[in-house]
Amino acid sequence: MLLTITTTYQPATELGYLLHKHPERPQTFALAFGAAHVFYPEANQERCTATLLLDVDPVKLVRGPRGSAASLEQYVNDRPYVASSFLSVAMAEVFRTAMQGRCDMRPELAQASLPFSATLSAVQCRGGEVLLRRLFEPLGYTLGIGALSLDEQYPEWGASAYYEVTISANCRLVDLLTHIYVLIPVLDNGKHYWIGDDEVEKLLRRGKGWLETHPERELIAYRYLHHKPSLAREALARLLAEEREALEEEVRPEAPGETTGTPEALDDEGVEKHVSLHEQRLEAVVGELRAVGARRVLDLGCGEGRLLKKLLRDGHFEQILGMDVSYRALELAQKRLHLDTLAPAQKKRINLIHGSLTYRDQRLEGYDAAAVVEVIEHLDQARLVAFERALFEFARPTTVVLTTPNVEYNVKFETMTSGSMRHSDHRFEWTRAEFQSWAARVAQRHGYAVRCLPLGPEDAVVGAPSQMGIFSRL
Repeated sequence: MLLTITTTYQPATELGYLLHKHPERPQTFALAFGAAHVFYPEANQERCTATLLLDVDPVKLVRGPRGSAASLEQYVNDRPYVASSFLSVAMAEVFRTAMQGRCDMRPELAQASLPFSATLSAVQCRGGEVLLRRLFEPLGYTLGIGALSLDEQYPEWGASAYYEVTISANCRLVDLLTHIYVLIPVLDNGKHYWIGDDEVEKLLRRGKGWLETHPERELIAYRYLHHKPSLAREALARLLAEEREALEEEVRPEAPGETTGTPEALDDEGVEKHVSLHEQRLEAVVGELRAVGARRVLDLGCGEGRLLKKLLRDGHFEQILGMDVSYRALELAQKRLHLDTLAPAQKKRINLIHGSLTYRDQRLEGYDAAAVVEVIEHLDQARLVAFERALFEFARPTTVVLTTPNVEYNVKFETMTSGSMRHSDHRFEWTRAEFQSWAARVAQRHGYAVRCLPLGPEDAVVGAPSQMGIFSRL
């Protein structure tokens, strides 16, 4: 299998520095499944091309504990010729420093966007040209696609699933290599080694900065993790938790421009300061929990622990339990709460658990109240009934305080395009009437009364940016 990388940046031979491979010295690297060769078929001031040739030894593929008559079919297959996870492994080994974004001799070039094109001589993609474009074009690449077909000679074989693919863009070399590294096994839809938790870490590390906003991130995660649903869900949850954390560190709001707040608070010098919408949400939720006299409180979908931190600071709350589907979010919450250094008395008041909002969990039963802050819009609407039952039928706290965006208010955000949602992971956003209708149905079905209130500054026409339902068990 063959991967070529070309640049027309001048002097083009600087590619040798970026890849840490001298244009005049071919190199060979021994791998567990064969050998990788790096050489330059052209290298001049105007144009430079580096080639990675991977020579997969089919005999090595069947040696070892699994080598038996049952595995003889592996001697005759497309693995030596078609880009697959073998090529990704070779790239990580051969271009290790370049894939870290390092170039000690030319550090400024490593971080610069340069004209690159990369060609994969043979890629298996059963989704065809459409899938190739869905994966690469959102990353800013121009594609050249040629089908490797024998249709004319052997029409009975059907359409070919193999393509020669060239991607071109002005980008950093590290980004080009990383995108190819992740997407090759996605296209091939398979991996040659065991898929476990380490692969989730690898996907998150390699996907940081681009995968969280990719429109096909779910497809990428499932295929990269070899269709293991639990690992894919974990990767996606952690990916989105990290994205939310990054947004919160900048301006916190979930929408571009959602910095709506009130100048009610004063700083240390008595000057008015802006209070973010999310801060208003959290304060409103804490206020409702105190108003109903809740002592034992759940924070469902606790994320990175912002509400938990407020609850822990308030001595009124005696027992606090935070739950989230994302291990990464729970790790961030643990750091935010400084659980490792908390005084023993404080530490007894709070606990973090991993779990899903759509499954019955006996650990959630017996609490006075549950807070569900900006969470339900991240669930597929088909899963809402499962969420309702898990919370209102099985956990059944005395009070539930739930918030969600008001989609009518989105027109107030100047940077949002028409029809878009406030967050890339939102599955839906409700109008005030839709939220009130849903809340009323849930309350009636499960024996609760409900009050719906606006959250944030209220516009006379479109209402407030967020909305809150307070469910009280009858």
